[in-house]
Amino acid sequence: MNLVSEDINRYCANHSTVPSPLCEELASFTRANVPMHQMLTGPLEASFLGLMIHMNGVKRVLEIGTFTGYSTLAMAERLPNDGEIVTLDVNPETNRIAQSFWNRSPHGKKIRAVLAPALETMELLEGSSFDLVFIDADKGNYLNYLNKALPLLKSRGVILVDNVLWSGQVLSHPKDSDTASIQQLNEFVAKSSTLVATLVPIRDGIYVIQKK
Repeated sequence: MNLVSEDINRYCANHSTVPSPLCEELASFTRANVPMHQMLTGPLEASFLGLMIHMNGVKRVLEIGTFTGYSTLAMAERLPNDGEIVTLDVNPETNRIAQSFWNRSPHGKKIRAVLAPALETMELLEGSSFDLVFIDADKGNYLNYLNKALPLLKSRGVILVDNVLWSGQVLSHPKDSDTASIQQLNEFVAKSSTLVATLVPIRDGIYVIQKK
């Protein structure tokens, strides 16, 4: 969901460094063939993810929520040759689509997909460290994912949380559990004395978070 007009969003994307034509092919395939295709990360948001990787010298990424692998590939394209992205999901069908496109990219070798509940996998990753964590999965676990991600984050690392404006529904009394969970995460981050953060209204809202 875009909170600015589609024309402005398109203008911004046209004046930004966006992912490869293969990413756009993957997006088009997803829109034509996959239910809930609105879960795709758009080109402007993908550009923002890539800029975060470039600005912060990111080498290791943890992605929570793969879907059809658009954001995964877009981030892999911006990682250095020895970079790695570990992406977590539970859906084998969408993961097969993702893998079929990653296999066509020279950057696919940087991607390691894990099919298992993300919170369980994050337990197994204890002792690992990541420069960037991108959270874009089931909203009910958003705060759990954040709390699990913080110990895995390097001291100057960045956590990015997607959909934190939830089509503007965060402004109202929650009518469903997903909205309530996103509001809970937003309040937690805003009131934390150990985090510094900015909520950016790109697409459906991205929270940019670092440890103090």
